[in-house]
Amino acid sequence: MGDVTIKRVYEPAEAGDGIRVLVDRLWPRGMTRERAALECWLKDVAPSQELRKWWGHDPARFADFANRYRCELEENPAVDDLLAIVREHDLTTLVYAARDRTINHAAVLREYLVQALADQAQTPAA
Repeated sequence: MGDVTIKRVYEPAEAGDGIRVLVDRLWPRGMTRERAALECWLKDVAPSQELRKWWGHDPARFADFANRYRCELEENPAVDDLLAIVREHDLTTLVYAARDRTINHAAVLREYLVQALADQAQTPAA
């Protein structure tokens, strides 16, 4: 099981990032594919358009947003694709475009993935 970290897409890609996965639904403004240095783009793992618009990156709504986003993730088959990527690599960096480095969907997604991997590790194999 690999580690999961998050990083803004506008920060330079580094060799220590491991596999870089864009987890935004929309392509980041002004970013070229070369500069983004991504292995893949999993837009379906991002919050729904409705949830993203409702939240509007309002810090006062973040706790409620995080709960709603986790509920979406529970029902989202794209999470399985992302979990498979994380399991296959020593380090996965979830890349996002939001300005706030702590109040963003990638932070919630990272926490969700880490918990899902821990839960799976504790579940005995059938």
